[in-house]
Amino acid sequence: MGIARQVTAAICLAASIIGGSASAGEVLSTANDPGIRIDTRLTTLLSREKTALGQLSALRLERLSEVPAGKFERTAPEGVEFTLAFLEGLPVPNGDAQWKCLTEALYFEARGETVKGQFAVAEVILNRVDRAEFPNSVCGVIRQGTGKRYQCQFTYTCDGHAEVVNEQAAWRRAGKIAWLMLGGTKRVLTRGATNYHTVAVNPAWASRFARTATIGVHHFYKMP
Repeated sequence: MGIARQVTAAICLAASIIGGSASAGEVLSTANDPGIRIDTRLTTLLSREKTALGQLSALRLERLSEVPAGKFERTAPEGVEFTLAFLEGLPVPNGDAQWKCLTEALYFEARGETVKGQFAVAEVILNRVDRAEFPNSVCGVIRQGTGKRYQCQFTYTCDGHAEVVNEQAAWRRAGKIAWLMLGGTKRVLTRGATNYHTVAVNPAWASRFARTATIGVHHFYKMP
């Protein structure tokens, strides 16, 4: 079986396992819950999927962008600043499905945060992509648990409300942050965090994880 067919089969099997075993105890728009039980078969499967996808890394990089040449560089510029002024000086990007998923997550989950806070949320999502316990793509991480009302990791994906973008300026900022992070901006804000919640809540899982940072209105944590 070719690599591409192996990857397709892995993704399909992962989806069926997630659908059969996922659950969450406390998932709010103010906290993403680590309580989804991970089937051991899924962990093994995702590890194999990462290996297979690694062999397709060149192809994935080629498909990362649909931006016309010269409009926006594919890699993040040096000296990224976590400020509104810095973002406003960048051209408006456009990208593939992974870019769109990350942009949506930042817009619907964190557009009320500071610029630095939105970068931090993006770090959490990409840190999850890197770990075998989670899906191997940005879209997969964001949609984990989606399908059952309020039993997902990012509430906007399962709250029953349509995702409508009404704040174009906030959408453009989120898109620029997503592009910078996917382009390789160093993750220096959250020290490897995989979870976060707002300071207004105190979910039970928070006591089991090491807090790595507090940025804006969010506390950040790293799974063991």
